[in-house]
Amino acid sequence: MDAPVVDAVYLKEIEKTRQDLRALISSKSCAPIMLRLAWHDAGTYDAKSKTGGPNGSIRTEDELKHSANAGLEIAVRLCELVKAKHPKITYADLFQLAGVVAVEVTGGPSIEFVPGRKDSFEADEEGLIPDAKQDAQHLRDVFYRMGLTDKDIVALSGGHTLGKAHRERSGFESLAWTTTPMKFNNSYFVELMKRDSQGLLKLPTDKALVEDPKFRPYVELYAKDEDAFFTDYAASHKRLSELGFTPPSWGPPMGVAKSSKILTQSAVGVAVAAVVFIFSYFYGIHRKSSEQDLTL
Repeated sequence: MDAPVVDAVYLKEIEKTRQDLRALISSKSCAPIMLRLAWHDAGTYDAKSKTGGPNGSIRTEDELKHSANAGLEIAVRLCELVKAKHPKITYADLFQLAGVVAVEVTGGPSIEFVPGRKDSFEADEEGLIPDAKQDAQHLRDVFYRMGLTDKDIVALSGGHTLGKAHRERSGFESLAWTTTPMKFNNSYFVELMKRDSQGLLKLPTDKALVEDPKFRPYVELYAKDEDAFFTDYAASHKRLSELGFTPPSWGPPMGVAKSSKILTQSAVGVAVAAVVFIFSYFYGIHRKSSEQDLTL
């Protein structure tokens, strides 16, 4: 599919879509799974082959069957409610915007969102999403493949501040990473720095962030300085959401006074989303849960 024409009309539709996503995510308390959806759609990117990435392919039946994507059909179904009202918006833009809004409505940083992604109708390859049972080297292998850095790995891991694990999906105890699983803050790192966090989840990849000498300084910084975490998270999230995507170069049509204002709102003040797609297949929703119970 060709990339959408990002003109004043499309930008206005993006803003309306953002408003509907805010209402949906707030009413359904589904920020964790929306963030996970955005991450998993983007996290298949391969910088060498320039394949995968935020292309909307996660909505395909084959990709939803990937073990790492268990439960994400719920998020896709919810997004379809918004898509029906805004058919001009590509799924690729919709899913990434949902991630931004998920971070925003739970108190996280604003993430710059630039629209224009085109949709793919082919499922991406399985096995590209990080495995939380692995170690620091595994994290580097996966994120370096995407073209991301150590700082990105740690900052994005902070998305674990939202949601919880599910035994039926990951084999890990159904516990949250923090005591406030619906609040986007730096508490994930605060908990990582505690020796005793009774009842709170720590996965092998979580522990690797503290034990690895290159990861740990970022963990220490983010545990002490939430502003630093928010700044770095917003940058890393934007980078993740644009893997393989070349933002369109265009200017507002002559005579359209509002278009530049819409672009500014679209590109600078919005939240693109948060749970380190990285380890985020653990953030799922129990298949038997009602659609109202989307916080876990």
